[in-house]
Amino acid sequence: MASPIFLVGPTPADHESTAQLEKHLREAGLHESAEETAAREDVLRDLQGIVDRWVKRLTTQREYPDGMAEHATALLLPFGSYRLGVHGRGADIDALVVGPAYVDRHHDFFDVLGGVLAETEAVTELQLVPGAYVPVIKMRFRGVQVDLLYASVCLPAVPSDLDLRGRSVLCGLDMATVRSLNGVRVADEILRLVPDAGAFRTTLRCVKHWAKARGIYSNAMGFVGGVGWAILVARVCQLYPNAAPSMLVPRFFRIFSQWKWPNPVMLREIEHDDDGGEMPLGLPVWDPRRNPSATGATSCPSSRRHTPA
Repeated sequence: MASPIFLVGPTPADHESTAQLEKHLREAGLHESAEETAAREDVLRDLQGIVDRWVKRLTTQREYPDGMAEHATALLLPFGSYRLGVHGRGADIDALVVGPAYVDRHHDFFDVLGGVLAETEAVTELQLVPGAYVPVIKMRFRGVQVDLLYASVCLPAVPSDLDLRGRSVLCGLDMATVRSLNGVRVADEILRLVPDAGAFRTTLRCVKHWAKARGIYSNAMGFVGGVGWAILVARVCQLYPNAAPSMLVPRFFRIFSQWKWPNPVMLREIEHDDDGGEMPLGLPVWDPRRNPSATGATSCPSSRRHTPA
């Protein structure tokens, strides 16, 4: 991991250029209105209510003690561009439902919660995709596209302040659950590792706008997707920790036009079970030096356990 290569901060001219850049992004419609933000928050609040009632119902049906049913809850955690703070107008919401150990994905999430959503007036275009690489419920909730994932953690109750960043939360989980947790874990780790979240967000909005305008923003089409672009921008922010967005954007293109591919772009060192740290997990780690199947990836998320971006 290379240290920062330039520590000088912005000049007054750089600040002015950044202001012009941010003005252009607003004029291009890359920021949603206050009304759109409020509507998105309403969707998340109403979905939280639905999943809370769903878990309480399951807890009651399984005849757990009354006190346990009363306090039973689930967490609804957005991830992706929304969690990174770079979503724009009309963007969908990727969200993770975290439930207790006794609530499973196959029956409880897809059959029971899927049935509840099917009967919810606000829900349209409902699709259940349990066989996907990352199992997902797709829908529109009051017109907003929502992709809902599920992860059951090894706890009898889900605390409101559950920290998903540590290794211990992954103990005993299957790969589908680990992959479902990745979105939240990777987004939080990226924000933790960048020196200036505001500069990172403005630079990422600009780079995403450039990529979409040129038709090269898509995992499905073989290009870099949202997390990949975020990792690339985050690495430039690490190399220029005091730079303003107007300085970071040209440096982004300069660095990656000269990058020695397929060397990976990493935000932190890779951790392995045999590093002498916390308990071993037995999960696959992105590292082509030890796992040859990882060589097809071009960027490496910084989470401790993850799949290639």
